[in-house]
Amino acid sequence: MSLSEYSALMQLSEAPNRRLRMTELAARCALSLSGMSRIVSRLEGTGAVERVRACDDGRGWTAVLTDAGLARLETAWPTHLASVRRHLLAHVTPEDLPAFAAAAERFAGGDAAARAATDPCATPGDACAGPTAETGPCDGPPAVQVCLEAESDC
Repeated sequence: MSLSEYSALMQLSEAPNRRLRMTELAARCALSLSGMSRIVSRLEGTGAVERVRACDDGRGWTAVLTDAGLARLETAWPTHLASVRRHLLAHVTPEDLPAFAAAAERFAGGDAAARAATDPCATPGDACAGPTAETGPCDGPPAVQVCLEAESDC
């Protein structure tokens, strides 16, 4: 599974009812809408995702994580976590861990005050400015869990 596919499945697994509008899924994965459409098409081919008309207006499309997709994500999760540990966390010393954790939390969007100073979409419900204006109101960043202890299963 590619990192982009893993990211799409993860974002859908954390979304309400395991579904997101395609534009929102693309934004959360930092991909173009056309790039996300190609990824979702591949995932549809494996039965991991279904694409359905948006309920609210019928004009857009919503990606929905299937039970098979959730099972595929759960199978891939240990490999992904091992890679994060090997490529990132193995290089953080115990002394640097508190600073690393604080930076990771800010990066993941957990520090609203720090985001508000630089991000026009930092406050949920605010109108987005810039290239994401077409996506409408901001929902804030997705919750991201960073596993910092090498022996933890998160």
